[in-house]
Amino acid sequence: MNDPVTVQVKRLPHGEGLALPHYTTAGAAGMDVVSAEVVSIAPGARHAVATGLALAIPPGYEIQVRPRSGLALKHGITVPNTPGTIDSDYRGELKIILINHGHEAFAIDRGDRVAQLVLAPVIQAQWNEVQQLGDTARGADGFGSTGV
Repeated sequence: MNDPVTVQVKRLPHGEGLALPHYTTAGAAGMDVVSAEVVSIAPGARHAVATGLALAIPPGYEIQVRPRSGLALKHGITVPNTPGTIDSDYRGELKIILINHGHEAFAIDRGDRVAQLVLAPVIQAQWNEVQQLGDTARGADGFGSTGV
């Protein structure tokens, strides 16, 4: 296992008393993050759930926001822009965009786990515009062309 990467976190006033994001098991890739608010998300609706935290992610990293599998399976609650990206230069409050694909309103209490956060390295691309691309066996075939 690699050494942990330090991420600075600032607790905002409405985040007082809540657990910081944490790994639930030794092998977990994602840290559970909790809600700092009480809200109900109607079927088909979206909401940016406040966490009461602001972060300083080190340059060269991002934090990916991913759904919790149990919420997705049991209630139809997911992150619509999965994975959401928190960039290293963002300093505002971390909010978790959730959507309710279920048939009933979904209640979130303060302190409920709402998503997972995964710290990931970022490699930035440099474009090289060319007149022609190399050939491959697949070519330009897409959208299910490689099989069922």
